[in-house]
Amino acid sequence: MVDWILRGGDVIDGRGGTRYPADVHISAGRISAIVPSAEPADAAHRGEPVEARILDVTGLVVAPGFIDMHAHSDLAVLSDPEHLAKVRQGITLEVVGQDGLGYAPVTDATMAAVLDQIAGWNGKPALDYAWRSIAEYLERVDAGTPTNVAVLVPHGATRMNVMGMDAASASSEQLEQIREYVAQGMRDGAVGMSTGLSYAPGMYASDAELEHALAAVREHGGYYCPHHRNYGSAVIESYGDCLTLASRAGVPLHLAHCHVNFPVNAGRAPELLAAIDEAIAAGDDVTLDAYPYLASATYLASMLPGWAQSEGADATLTLLAQPESRARILHEIEVTGSDGQHGVPVDWRTISISAVSEQENEWAIGHTIAKLAAQRGVAPGELFAELLIADRLGPGCLMAVGNEENMLAVMRHSAHTVGTDGILVGAKPHPRGWGSFPLWLGHFARERGILSLEAAVQHATSRPAARLGLDDRGVVAVGAWADLLVFDPQTVGSPASYDEPTLAPTGIPHVFVNGVPTLLHGERTRALPGRAVRGAGYVAAAEATSMSSETPTPKPEEPTR
Repeated sequence: MVDWILRGGDVIDGRGGTRYPADVHISAGRISAIVPSAEPADAAHRGEPVEARILDVTGLVVAPGFIDMHAHSDLAVLSDPEHLAKVRQGITLEVVGQDGLGYAPVTDATMAAVLDQIAGWNGKPALDYAWRSIAEYLERVDAGTPTNVAVLVPHGATRMNVMGMDAASASSEQLEQIREYVAQGMRDGAVGMSTGLSYAPGMYASDAELEHALAAVREHGGYYCPHHRNYGSAVIESYGDCLTLASRAGVPLHLAHCHVNFPVNAGRAPELLAAIDEAIAAGDDVTLDAYPYLASATYLASMLPGWAQSEGADATLTLLAQPESRARILHEIEVTGSDGQHGVPVDWRTISISAVSEQENEWAIGHTIAKLAAQRGVAPGELFAELLIADRLGPGCLMAVGNEENMLAVMRHSAHTVGTDGILVGAKPHPRGWGSFPLWLGHFARERGILSLEAAVQHATSRPAARLGLDDRGVVAVGAWADLLVFDPQTVGSPASYDEPTLAPTGIPHVFVNGVPTLLHGERTRALPGRAVRGAGYVAAAEATSMSSETPTPKPEEPTR
């Protein structure tokens, strides 16, 4: 039986080929037929009763749903059944567990620490947080989510499980414990491992420690996704270290939020891209993701030097409160460039507050540190320290440090995929969480013509699917999962801005996840058809020999919460 027929549109299949007119049929969660418009609408189903719902998509494009290769929706997919930020963009699959910091695998102590550390990314929504392993987290996803979800093993969390926030080198025994956490995460269904090498505690890990952990990733068919050590003063060298490490470890490499930022690096993207091309020519498997905005976003405390974060949040707050240690911290941030600030002395005019944990600190949201300091008649560094203390390290921030020439060069590259890096909490979050994909299609493809529309779709669909090892997602093809997006090529775009970051995209009326509409005529349905997408190393608990990268087939009539 056919559940849906998307009739009268043009198909962009995600592989880069020219669009063509066709009807797309959906049955039991998958694409069951693609019927060229010149043929009778039921040609592929002669002899079958066609009881489908017909969706007229005349004048629109039917494309694969978008794959967000860098998502911070770890908690949002469980706590927010609407998830409008991602659903309205046409996103049907998100990869979480990014930047070495995530919520599985964790101990009780690590869960508490991570919740505090990255509250500026994800907040602390009302969940029970009872899961500890990646298997348990993905079981939560399988209960029904707005999008499909894949997960990376966050290296920093595994290190925290073993060593806390200790800055020391891992012992032989600790190396084995970290590696086993990674290996079990891969068996639980992770698609790879992420690192956060400018965030504590990942910043304390040696390359030898990372290579030891990556052996487990290699053995289970995953990839390495680094947030590397230095996006500022040593950015090209730091990217080079990632290329070298992945090649030596024998794992595919996916460079997270691959931007070449800060004024000191203007015009240097070609150096990075040449190094990537050289690695690919030598046989290495390299991809990257980038979001189409110039500002970046993170949590404010990430700017602190590594030594100030090595004993946990309470110790960090004590260091900020003591005059001598505060002076040392601010000297490193403002004068020499701290490791947390990528070795570049901060310009407080470029750092604005996007979110806070405590209501009494909302006065800071939407303003730069420089402006707030001037209003209060204090030095910017003092304002920074006092705000971190008052909000217990909770603020999120935006950093206006991008370079358009570099960004365009990266986004044109054949290794590029799209990742929102979307931080969805706070009163003034980064608009990338609401607008990356429609901005990519509307502004950069249609208006600026940096790529054809077909190529732009490929960057957002089949290319990331290939990185994830999925041949039945990211394409409009018979037998593929019906993760589909319907958009108007003339109007698709995003009005979201830094002043109004959560404005809804335009030109995206319909979205399907596993054959079930999550957006219909521009309105969010109540459906939660998303499921876990598990990696190649997955070993089912009940079937030790079963290996799978597929999700269960959701039923169109499946109950929603």
